[in-house]
Amino acid sequence: MSKAIYPGSFDPVTKGHLDIIKRASKILDHVTVAVLENPRKVATFDIEQRVEMLHLVTKDYSNVEVDYYKGLLIDYAQNKNISIIVKGLRAMSDFEFEFQMALVNQKLNSSIETMFMMTNNKYSYLSSSIVKEIAALGGDISSLVPPEVYNMIVEKYK
Repeated sequence: MSKAIYPGSFDPVTKGHLDIIKRASKILDHVTVAVLENPRKVATFDIEQRVEMLHLVTKDYSNVEVDYYKGLLIDYAQNKNISIIVKGLRAMSDFEFEFQMALVNQKLNSSIETMFMMTNNKYSYLSSSIVKEIAALGGDISSLVPPEVYNMIVEKYK
């Protein structure tokens, strides 16, 4: 059985994130979408809100679960008996960072592989930061985020 983890801050979840989740769930037996509590980032949405958003957008995927973690991703994956890390890539800049992380993770635990998935072309410009900036300035984010979380995000910026 292929068990994978798709980690991220998901602050907030976007249609780009959901695209990777959908595609990964089609080719892998089980996908854990795990929200990272990242001490290097100040989150707009707390961990509970981000987990709730992910539950809302993944409720129809029987092989997808949502969780959160602190600490090293590789330790979390090992503790959960997960053998694949899924990373979504939008651009070369994403690849450089994620490639370095994959090599570090491989050094820490060579039994866990990293699988890179290119984002769908229509989401290559999309990031949580862009969504937050547009929402903060009163712009329309309806085409950028799943409808299940639209109101939660808009309310945050009222």
